[in-house]
Amino acid sequence: MRVHVTDLKPGDYLKVDTFSSKGLHVLPKGSQLRIEEIAKLMQHGVDYVDIEAIQEEPAPSSRSSVIQSASRNFDTMIDGFESVYMEALTKGSFNQSVVDDILQPSLESLDKHKDVVSLLLLLDREDNYTYNHSLQVGMLSYYIATWLGYSKKECYEIGRAGYLIDIGKCRISPELLNKPGKLTAAEYDEVKLHTIYGYEIIRNSMDDPYTALVALQHHEREDGSGYPHNLTKDDIHPYSQIAAVADIYSAMTSQRIYQSKQELISVLREINTLSFGKLNGKPVQAFIQHLMPNFIGKRVLLSTGDMGVIIMNNPLDVFRPLVQIEGKFLDLARERTIAVVEIYME
Repeated sequence: MRVHVTDLKPGDYLKVDTFSSKGLHVLPKGSQLRIEEIAKLMQHGVDYVDIEAIQEEPAPSSRSSVIQSASRNFDTMIDGFESVYMEALTKGSFNQSVVDDILQPSLESLDKHKDVVSLLLLLDREDNYTYNHSLQVGMLSYYIATWLGYSKKECYEIGRAGYLIDIGKCRISPELLNKPGKLTAAEYDEVKLHTIYGYEIIRNSMDDPYTALVALQHHEREDGSGYPHNLTKDDIHPYSQIAAVADIYSAMTSQRIYQSKQELISVLREINTLSFGKLNGKPVQAFIQHLMPNFIGKRVLLSTGDMGVIIMNNPLDVFRPLVQIEGKFLDLARERTIAVVEIYME
């Protein structure tokens, strides 16, 4: 069956080898088309292809069951962090085995979830910011460590450190943490103490200096502009450098009392800018390179009010993708006045 490329659907199979108008072999016979392959055909100027008339449908419940499983794990991790947080508040320490019992199976289950953007969208909740943020930082720290090639043991340690980086906020008054307006200099100095408080609480709870060090250092910046000790690049532990990337990304993409959440791709662009002086470039680039492909196939709302689907990341400007809107294609690298406003689950 001969169809135009704009009518192709993920799951279609090519009936014959496909070539560009210049004779370049683009895709072989029998290829199952995903969004990436459809975009490749468009990129090579292929107008029509032959596909198999009969196609097998994927199991309809598989994706929803995966999402439901992830959602249950998130609920467990958030509830667990609340209990650890309250124990740290009342005792000045927490039970490490409780953290490990909650966190280890949950983080290990993330290995089955390659679409990290969908998980982030699933975590776009309105409940307690500190608890939800800690879960996101733990999850993203785990993924970044995996992408950087750390061992399974190290990935878990880094994910756990990310999960616990804000435990010191239990010693900061809720009124201050939830203040809707701008903090005074004295108030900001008080909030910054959560890094030191977190270090002390973790040292009282665990025989693991790295987790405590991440809590202490996750607001340090390579140019010395961070806190609490104005450390520079060589003095910041690699685990802390990873958690810092996860922490900033989660904070900027979350709704807070004093700040509206920002769109996921635009925050990635800003994170990329911060890698030139403030954040370490290795975890930043690993994060961007592995996260960007997850946006392909996501529905988006544009600043024009149009709804569309991201079909390809632009090789000239990875943060300005190609979007399909009702059969036509919009290259955001060329249409500089148009922006993605919000991203949705498929």
